[in-house]
Amino acid sequence: MLAELDRLEKKYQELLNLLADPNLATNPQKIKEAAKEKAELEPIVQKYQEYKRLRQALAESKEILDDPKADPDLKDLAEAEIKELSREEKKVEAELRQMLLPRDPYDGKNVFLEIRAGAGGDEATLFAQDLCRMYARYAESKGWEWEIMDQSLSPIGGFKEVILSIKGRNAYSFLKYESGVHRVQRVPKTEASGRIHTSTVTVAVLPEPDEVEVKIDPKDLKIEAFGASGPGGQNVNRNYTAIRITHKPTGIVVSCQDEKSQHRNKEKGLRILRARLFNLAKKKQEEELAKARRAQVGTGERSEKIRTYNFPQNRVTDHRLDLTFHNLQAILDGELDDLIEKLVLHFQMREIDQRASFI
Repeated sequence: MLAELDRLEKKYQELLNLLADPNLATNPQKIKEAAKEKAELEPIVQKYQEYKRLRQALAESKEILDDPKADPDLKDLAEAEIKELSREEKKVEAELRQMLLPRDPYDGKNVFLEIRAGAGGDEATLFAQDLCRMYARYAESKGWEWEIMDQSLSPIGGFKEVILSIKGRNAYSFLKYESGVHRVQRVPKTEASGRIHTSTVTVAVLPEPDEVEVKIDPKDLKIEAFGASGPGGQNVNRNYTAIRITHKPTGIVVSCQDEKSQHRNKEKGLRILRARLFNLAKKKQEEELAKARRAQVGTGERSEKIRTYNFPQNRVTDHRLDLTFHNLQAILDGELDDLIEKLVLHFQMREIDQRASFI
């Protein structure tokens, strides 16, 4: 680890020297690239310099403690400092290990959230609606933009399926661990006897690729127009504005009917299709990487039950963290920062352990 940190510190100094070179003023592109790389390296270099200062202070305190001629009061002070400095050194070392983890190349991307009702009938569709609202509120709290790309309503107004587009800085890095099965336990409004009902909703989080990252051959597409439908499936639009796109090589089908024009629905459909094709390639790459490393990295498969929302006990339990939060309504109102911060840390530490065992 120290050898890698020394290399990064040296690289950072080279970038500082390069940016200070007056000859670089004629090459704005190189200035931009060097400044970006410097900004990326700066946090870890500063943390490494803090780590070196701690180690130096620790070495000096140990020298005093080992010195037979040192004043006893000074030795007591050095012993207390060693305990404090050792704790701080371990903390900073752990932070450095996290910072050295390879950055997920998808972290900076916008996302599509595909939320689908699972087991539980109408109650599942109502909970899908609750989760859609939760993620929309969370996006708003982060200053991100969101819009519904497509939706399919149940007869009672819940979502059989809804696709959200969320655009914002590092949206994927915050939301990627939301993929999986979300379970709800509560008394449905339609339940006369007051029995607790268990329902499930699946959430898939897809990074949205740039257009150049996924090339789609028009010859591979089958595009059909049809009338938009409302709750229960009845036709509510005599004009054929809804669009169904089938990608022939993979069999992936995307439908969009939220907009009033074919053009806008087709545009949205192609964005979703690109994301699904991108995700397909990403999963294949992750599977190959897992085999190579002899350990599953964890891809947030939708078959995993990741979280339970228990209304009678006002709790939300994340099963990956084995941790329970007793603020269910606040979480459903989009207050996800604490939960997501703990998830990010959990998966970072797991990645550190897996990399260490592989090496």
